[in-house]
Amino acid sequence: MAARWWRRALRGLCGAALFLSQLSVLSGRAGSLMTTKLSQPQSTLAKSLTSTSTNAPYFKAVESTEIPPYLTNCPSNGLCSRLPPDCMTCNTNYSCIYGKTATFDCRVKPHVHCVDENNHEQENFTINMTCQFCWQLATSDYVCTNSTNCMTVSCPRQRYNATCTVRDHIHCLGNRVFPKMLYCNWTGGYKWSTALALSITLGGFGADRFYLGQWREGLGKLFSFGGLGIWTLIDVLLIGVGYVGPADGSLYI
Repeated sequence: MAARWWRRALRGLCGAALFLSQLSVLSGRAGSLMTTKLSQPQSTLAKSLTSTSTNAPYFKAVESTEIPPYLTNCPSNGLCSRLPPDCMTCNTNYSCIYGKTATFDCRVKPHVHCVDENNHEQENFTINMTCQFCWQLATSDYVCTNSTNCMTVSCPRQRYNATCTVRDHIHCLGNRVFPKMLYCNWTGGYKWSTALALSITLGGFGADRFYLGQWREGLGKLFSFGGLGIWTLIDVLLIGVGYVGPADGSLYI
């Protein structure tokens, strides 16, 4: 009987010890969770304070003071009606009659200052111009690129693709930069008078052909004594009428 009682007592003690150990473990986990939850707001607050303190102060964006590129071509306090087209914006009227004078309402671009005939500053004004597109202007009203690759002395005359730009003081409809087919008209610096004089005086020795850069024809005339004079006479006529020109295909000066 005594042995049974001791066994029950030991079992009770073991159960009580196991219960106390589990209780301590559970209380430790709860304490750590509470500590974590309490520390999170503090860390969040610290981060917010840190981020706020490290941010640069806010300033309003400074307005750009860059000068528009078109201002370099816009005279200050000049007549509005004489401003270059790049300095104004106009309401284009494409219903005008071709070749007739038309009136257009215009407004100066920002930072452009102009005056009227009474020296009063104005922003809105009108201009009068001929109703025509830019590519229909006279050749003196625009500037085109040149080509040094095409032959000017040829039959039929050769053309090349040029890019033309309207002069600043000319007003027209459409694009102010446009492509156009033009005749080859460049020069290499050869003078017609010099070529003709050489052909008359020293043509029998091929001097005219050598001057024009035609070496094979020059050597032929030199060793044939100008084709016994016949070739010399023919070259005088051909150079005189401009049929024979420089070897590079350019025009005479």
